[in-house]
Amino acid sequence: MPPRSKRKALHPARKPFALAACASFKGTLSSLQAGRALARGLRRAGCHADCVALADGGEGLVEALARAVPGARAVSVPVRGPRGERRRAKLALLPARGRGKPAAVIEMAASSGLPLVPDSKRDPLRATTWGVGDQIRAALDLGAGSILLGLGGSATNDGGAGMAQALGARLLDAKGSELPPGGAALVNLVRIDARGLDKRLRRVTVTVACDVTNPLCGPRGASAVYGPQKGASRADVKQLDAALANYARVLKRDLNRDVARRPGAGAAGGLGAGCVAFLNAKLRPGIALVLEALDFERRARGAALVVTGEGRLDRQTLMGKAPAGVAAGAKRAGVRCVAVGGGIEPRAAKALRRTFAAIESLSEFAGSVQAAKRRPAYWLERLAAARAKSWLA
Repeated sequence: MPPRSKRKALHPARKPFALAACASFKGTLSSLQAGRALARGLRRAGCHADCVALADGGEGLVEALARAVPGARAVSVPVRGPRGERRRAKLALLPARGRGKPAAVIEMAASSGLPLVPDSKRDPLRATTWGVGDQIRAALDLGAGSILLGLGGSATNDGGAGMAQALGARLLDAKGSELPPGGAALVNLVRIDARGLDKRLRRVTVTVACDVTNPLCGPRGASAVYGPQKGASRADVKQLDAALANYARVLKRDLNRDVARRPGAGAAGGLGAGCVAFLNAKLRPGIALVLEALDFERRARGAALVVTGEGRLDRQTLMGKAPAGVAAGAKRAGVRCVAVGGGIEPRAAKALRRTFAAIESLSEFAGSVQAAKRRPAYWLERLAAARAKSWLA
């Protein structure tokens, strides 16, 4: 159990400080909305309270860091979408430290995400990550010295091939012609010419927020595990897996990058593999990167309590998801951490209590799952107000 803060209870002369840091409650509240609701309840109970927005590397990463890092700004840039359509995407520029250059924060979901494609038009055989390359080039144009790229929620299965093409690499077939967009075309890949890659990439460090460990190919690979949710049939999965296997062979031969079995290479339709091969990127857990960028431990150090949460507390919560990362950061800062879930998996409760000082079910507090979903912010506020004293005790 995390250590308790020295400030154990409410004191009329000196209010304790509590920090809310939640993941999103999927389908109901964003991270920021959930955190604000908890903070309101904590204030009603007599605390000083604040909140920070979190993201684990997928959708919401840019907003979370643009809001939370002093001096950060959001910039809208032109990109191409999963089907090649023109659109715009936001990236965040974080201020430089010392004499360094600013850091750019990018979400691949903003240019190549599944929600950007209507259900009837989803086609992982042809969807492209070209827009991710557009985002990276825009970050370089803005003077970024480092890039944090969040993976997750992709509509694509092209191994980052489109990203590489947008940045100047040439992916060629047997006739020396450039491959068309999409993962299916990679079955015809014969040669990669990376001499045209944007030379500025050599002077930029790229870190990828990646919360999955899937390899590029095989039964646990990008195509088999994530292809169906992007619209891939069984035949499509087989075709895409074969295409990515060929891609991996050519990457190893032409770029000396062995990505086929690398953990995380299958993230975002294989974009993890493309980032390692073409950007020399490091893959790291998303929540760890976000908490580091937020300087979370310093913020938590002055608190008596940290409250985190997400839509469902279960065994996956403890496998690198945002609440577990918050609990680890709070423990290092010497602050107790409690977790609120829309629901709690009964079989995981014992393990969850070993990580958090307390766990709470919003559905149970509200009386039913339906009630909690109808007014989630209302019930989060009431729950925090009702439980604050026991959480601090």
